[in-house]
Amino acid sequence: MKKVARIVLIFLGVILFLVGGIVVYRKLQPAAFINQSIRFQNKLNIPSILMPRIVNGEKVFDLSVNEKETEIIPGTTTRTLGYNGSILGPTLRINNGDNVRIRVTNNLHEDTTVHWHGMLLPAKMDGGPHQTITTGSTWEPYWTVKNEAGTLWYHPHTLEKTGEQVYQGLAGLILIDDKNSESLSLPKKYGEDDIPLIVQDKKFDAHAQFIYDHSHMIPVTTGFLGDTILVNGTYAPYVQVPAKLVRFRILNGSNARRYNFGFSDSRTFTQIASDGGFLQTGVERTRLQLSPGERAEIIVDLSGQTETLTLLSYPVIGDTNIVRSFALSALAGGSDEYQEFKILELRPQSGNFAKSEIPHVLNTILYLQERDAVKTREFDLDSASINKKKMDSSRADEIVRKGDIEIWHVSNDSPMYHPFHIHGIQFQVLSRNDQKPALYEQGWKDTITVNPGDSVKLIMQFMEDSDPTNPFMYHCHILEHEDMGMMGQFVVVDKDVREEDIKINSSNMGQGMMH
Repeated sequence: MKKVARIVLIFLGVILFLVGGIVVYRKLQPAAFINQSIRFQNKLNIPSILMPRIVNGEKVFDLSVNEKETEIIPGTTTRTLGYNGSILGPTLRINNGDNVRIRVTNNLHEDTTVHWHGMLLPAKMDGGPHQTITTGSTWEPYWTVKNEAGTLWYHPHTLEKTGEQVYQGLAGLILIDDKNSESLSLPKKYGEDDIPLIVQDKKFDAHAQFIYDHSHMIPVTTGFLGDTILVNGTYAPYVQVPAKLVRFRILNGSNARRYNFGFSDSRTFTQIASDGGFLQTGVERTRLQLSPGERAEIIVDLSGQTETLTLLSYPVIGDTNIVRSFALSALAGGSDEYQEFKILELRPQSGNFAKSEIPHVLNTILYLQERDAVKTREFDLDSASINKKKMDSSRADEIVRKGDIEIWHVSNDSPMYHPFHIHGIQFQVLSRNDQKPALYEQGWKDTITVNPGDSVKLIMQFMEDSDPTNPFMYHCHILEHEDMGMMGQFVVVDKDVREEDIKINSSNMGQGMMH
């Protein structure tokens, strides 16, 4: 028996040695530069701003969800999905305090939903999997905008179909303004010196059609990774920008890929905002890593610049555990995150621009205090579930009391990273691995990267209306993980609501909630 055990140990040791050697060798090699030879020949598409109608004091926006074709690769067309067009959607621009109503008409041959990612709003207006819009129907959510100035987005949250519908083109931006943003001396000309960037990775077949085949995916999967970058739905994009301070609002709209943004000359830029709004002060950086669902606003100084400049995604240097790293590389096949991509070419245009500087103070953030939290909840992430449970549309996993301040402690024991997103709330990061968060994580967020072995503490206050029937979601924002059930539900209720009176209304799923 001892001899067998010794042989097994020796065998395992040899395997670990070989795996370690392969991974170390691989990491000593230069990262694969996937599109190094690309020529930036297509003008960057800037999503149009959708103008609302004013009806009874409400700003009413009309969105239609459509199946169309788009010329992405020059000379060919690709079957795509889009809002009010053939791919992606228009930008919704609203103000803090606005009363908004959005009429969403589903012209697809399948059900969909529209989730207002990052928005503070009632659960029944959130657009999660419970608010299904059936084929041919129109859904009319409405709410008062409570968010401060920030860059949010909208996308499907259809049960088991989110990944495919987003991948086919359903996504758009929401820009919120307030008195603070209007008072700041920052680049504000949309599409000129204030430029939105929705960054996504795709795969194309020989006929220029999207490839999205996740049927082979197993519970332990990295999610779907593409090898071709689109920005605002544009392939090989360039953008003409003034040779002065320029602001970019960046959304990682991919299904699973992280990006490690930086410029080709590794110049310093300033991050001014995270998911939910402005940071207190700008943070100088040379790299910006975003996981799916995360947003950031940055400003780059192009004063006096005459030569073109390229925005890149540098390799994501992942986990140092060599066995874990090897396993992820094997699961990802030919595509992984140890890759480099060209994203966008900037073409500065000279002009008579007044010299400007980024304001030192951007925001006043009221920081929630750990001592005021009434409850701490534990969330353990594994490869494809949360707290060992899969999504159950009829189950309230957590019951939150309106007005309470809580700490959510999120730990990742899996071999892959997870972007953890909470609906209907903006939170603050108390700590990452028991350390104070970096300056760029000290603003408002709704999506947080939790790397393998990481432990993050989030603090938040739940101020939405009591609703014992309609839940909010929390989940991994790798869309394939979400579609495989890596989600949970919570309800926000008044303090006097009894737990036995909470009954999740799951009958809407697949039936639609129409007005």
